[in-house]
Amino acid sequence: MATILYFGKLSSLFGALSEQAALPDGIADTEALRKWLDETRGFEGALMHNSVRVAVNSEIVADPFPVADSDEVAFLPPVGGG
Repeated sequence: MATILYFGKLSSLFGALSEQAALPDGIADTEALRKWLDETRGFEGALMHNSVRVAVNSEIVADPFPVADSDEVAFLPPVGGG
């Protein structure tokens, strides 16, 4: 199972910091994973913003990047503050 991590406002929208998920057939890259999670986890488009970065196994990557069930995938929204 893949470990999916949600940071910042994404964890608030999801209601948890992380989840374990078996990737369905057809989910082979970060772009497909982003779409699947957005549609099935109630993010209502939040994961689709181009400002949300993705890290696979602690490395920031660009969509589409290959993913597998053994990976850790983190979704990182922009950081705010002042």
